[in-house]
Amino acid sequence: MEDVTPQEGLRRVQQGALLVDVREQNEFDEVHAEGAQLIPLSEFETRYAELPKDRELVMICRSGARSARAGEFLKAQGYGEVVNLAGGTMAWVEGGLPSVQGGN
Repeated sequence: MEDVTPQEGLRRVQQGALLVDVREQNEFDEVHAEGAQLIPLSEFETRYAELPKDRELVMICRSGARSARAGEFLKAQGYGEVVNLAGGTMAWVEGGLPSVQGGN
């Protein structure tokens, strides 16, 4: 599965891709990329069907490991356009990209 930089991930989201955060709710509440849809990895196998198959998916977690696993799972379920955001939310925030902090 392809890894993309946070900047490339943002560009793809701006072009219509869906950003999918697979961290747990408490992590998401602390800080998350603006516009990200939360489906925690702990619930992923039961909820992944909520994700559209006709849109590119950019997977994100804290540092890139969990989102890579989730992305590989989606690929195995027949999802075509799935990429992993290298460095995860930490890299996204460090890059100064739009994010939401403190559960707002």
